[in-house]
Amino acid sequence: MRLGVLDGRAVVVNGDWACDIASASRGLLSRDPMTLLEDWLRVRDWAAGLPEKVYDIPVDPNALGAPVPRPRQVFAVALNYPPHAAEAGFTPPEEPLVFTKFPSCITGPHTTVALPDGKVDWEVELVAVIGRETYRVSEDRAWEAVAGLTVGQDISERVTQLQGKPAQFSIGKSFPGFGPTGPVLVTADEFDNPDDLEITGLLNGRAVQHDRTKSMVFPVPELIARLSAVLPLSPGDLVFTGTPAGVGNRMNPPRYLTAEDDLVSRIQGIGEIHQRFTAPEDIHPA
Repeated sequence: MRLGVLDGRAVVVNGDWACDIASASRGLLSRDPMTLLEDWLRVRDWAAGLPEKVYDIPVDPNALGAPVPRPRQVFAVALNYPPHAAEAGFTPPEEPLVFTKFPSCITGPHTTVALPDGKVDWEVELVAVIGRETYRVSEDRAWEAVAGLTVGQDISERVTQLQGKPAQFSIGKSFPGFGPTGPVLVTADEFDNPDDLEITGLLNGRAVQHDRTKSMVFPVPELIARLSAVLPLSPGDLVFTGTPAGVGNRMNPPRYLTAEDDLVSRIQGIGEIHQRFTAPEDIHPA
């Protein structure tokens, strides 16, 4: 199943076409993706039986919103790919290094981001979406707690992030628009192996990040088990699982995002998200 949000309404996406969930269920299911995630098993069972004829809405990629627009909790993991740990001057961690992105930064897959002052960097990431109330789940059952996977960017302003002791990771990664996600949420059964997906970040058409998610120090099931050992996870919570090597602040010389840059983040079997960047004065409130 591929869950999308099209013009504010939850849809099931099938190729270039979509089915409006609320309409096709005759009001039995909500148009709100957050409500659907609260009853995810029922939604998945319903979607499995949809006939082809109900996919009657053409999908405009630019009209897609965040598949999980209002998460309660957003977790993120640092140094979860060994090459990225190495480029940052660290050895791979023995325990997951967890921080948060504040939910107000979460946006959809096709956005324009106003650059704040400082040094703004990119980090393509696989994002796991929680699909049920989860506390102290075992690693071997952790995939049962995952509604699906999506693409994310952990955009980071490095000056704010690294100032002070300890550093200010969460605030430096939560400026408006710094958590784009999408284009859809894809359930694990759609993949041959959800633990081994190609992940790529492109800046102005050039690949700057590339790896496979099997390279993670802590794969998705282990992250879910370790997080839920500490605190309850709720439907719609997001887990940004870490970024591969190739971020801008580790280049020689460093390369940071500038106005008119074009960033594409792509994961096999899910799709891609697309961000453009502009100076703050070029963005005006509606």
